Amino acid sequence: MKKIWNLETKNLIQQRVELYGFVDNIRDHGKILFLDLRDRSGVVQCVIDQSNNFFSLAKNLKPASVVKIIGYVQPRPAHLENPDLETGKVEVMIEKLELLALAKDLPFEVTSDGYEINEALRLKYRYLDLRRPRLQKNLRRRHEFLLFLRNFLDAQGFIEIETPILTKSTPEGARDFLVPSRLYPGKFYALPQSPQQYKQLLMVAGLERYFQIARCFRDEDPRADRQPEFTQIDIEMSYVERDDLLNLVEKMFIEVIQNLYPQKKITKIPFPRIGYEEAIRLYGSDKPDLREDPQNPNELAFCFIIDFPMFEWNENENRWETMHHPFTQPKLPDGSKDKNELIKVLETSPEILLSEQYDLVLNGYEIGGGSLRITDSDILIKVFEVLGYNKQEIEAKFKHLIEAFSYGVPPHGGIAPGVDRILMILENETNIREVIAFPKTGENRDLMMDAPSEISEKELRELGIEIKRSNLK
Repeated sequence: MKKIWNLETKNLIQQRVELYGFVDNIRDHGKILFLDLRDRSGVVQCVIDQSNNFFSLAKNLKPASVVKIIGYVQPRPAHLENPDLETGKVEVMIEKLELLALAKDLPFEVTSDGYEINEALRLKYRYLDLRRPRLQKNLRRRHEFLLFLRNFLDAQGFIEIETPILTKSTPEGARDFLVPSRLYPGKFYALPQSPQQYKQLLMVAGLERYFQIARCFRDEDPRADRQPEFTQIDIEMSYVERDDLLNLVEKMFIEVIQNLYPQKKITKIPFPRIGYEEAIRLYGSDKPDLREDPQNPNELAFCFIIDFPMFEWNENENRWETMHHPFTQPKLPDGSKDKNELIKVLETSPEILLSEQYDLVLNGYEIGGGSLRITDSDILIKVFEVLGYNKQEIEAKFKHLIEAFSYGVPPHGGIAPGVDRILMILENETNIREVIAFPKTGENRDLMMDAPSEISEKELRELGIEIKRSNLK
């Protein structure tokens, strides 16, 4: 006899089984006791009567306690079947009961959907909140989603490669999280905002097709639909044009939805491709919601937004910024990428340039962005000069990339759909925290681990860091 999942009992009538799990509910009918046992697969009803030597133990159990049960599966009487349970036609007559861990009273109910419970309390006790069937379902679907995409990209000839988490601080559009180095006092690593430079270097290395389920980190001000750390499906390809990448992504999402979410309808195939200026003119947004019925949770309206401006003016800082990131290939308004013309315009009128940026939008959310990349060092240097960097700064921050390009670089591009936001939409949730195992709050705090937190003076001394308390809020 071996351990089985609760869900398997429905096919094992008259067989002896061994079960483990949490006691979900206890119904005491005097001479007979009913326990709802929950494991990852679901709930099964277990029964024990007063003739059993373990009956007194069962009567003293508390909900959420962890138990081992050995018993026989039997059919329920027809009038006592539970159509709401997958195991609702059977029950387990307990032969032996073992208490593995006694639980004290929980701070909240874990069998409901949980929306009615204060979120801060749920996040403080996230390990309990994750017992909730809705959240377990979300995490299983996340696993299935990522597994499907891994297999899809593998079949398309991509290689999954891990890139470093400790890297160099470079300007890529948001603030870096910095990590002090103990061995090199006064110097810092940065956590990657994305694997941007590494994936481009993999193209220089001749890998041609790379992907990664990548963890990314951005020290941004709190926003409802963002987290300081998040997951993206990072994809990079050599020898491609824009349509090659968009066609791949379109095929990937069509197949994953048809296989994992067959109840959902994609509004339009192929996905509409809308120019940035047209999107702003028609919809007032570069993230248009193209659903025919926005109240229908099973409608998925994808589109690609293309032909973004290369630069936008930052009024507060009185300087140019890139719409996507500095590694995006610029182009002239007529689509030309002539090097001499591009350099001339970068020097004189950068505001007229478009870029090879493209965004993937779903139901009014941007769920991914990418671009064809700059592979000419002269153009890359000019872009950074437009952004206000001098030659010495560019050399210090990007020498590795510029030198790599000098050894021969294939044309390449990529895209990085965001896992958390996509799953939020597919699972009909209103917050990305509902599809992440251990999320931060909207204020970027981990209430369960109480992070961020102070570190000891000894650790600060080892790192050569002094905290100026007068600067703290």
